[in-house]
Amino acid sequence: MAKRLTIEGRVQGVGYRASLADRAAALGLRGWVRNRRDGAVEALVDGDAQAIDAIVSWARRGPPAARVASVAIEDAAPAEPGAFNILPTQ
Repeated sequence: MAKRLTIEGRVQGVGYRASLADRAAALGLRGWVRNRRDGAVEALVDGDAQAIDAIVSWARRGPPAARVASVAIEDAAPAEPGAFNILPTQ
C-alpha cells in the first residue's frame, strides 16, 4: 500500500522533513520526503496499512514548531525498495 501526502502550512524550516523521515523509518515504511517550492512538504509512504495510518496521523501534527494546515492523501505507485530518504526540493 502506498500513499502520496501533501502537507501544507508552516512545514518548512521547522524540521518537518527530518522528523517525518525518522518516524517513517521507525514504522518500517519505505519512500521519501521533500520540500516543494510552493512551501508544502510532499512525501511518498509505502508499507502496511497500520504504519501508513500512523504516519498520516503524525503528519497532521508534525514536529513541535510546525503548524499543519492540511494533509492531502492520494493513492500512489509503490516506492522503490530501500531506506526512507530525504530528497532535494522540487
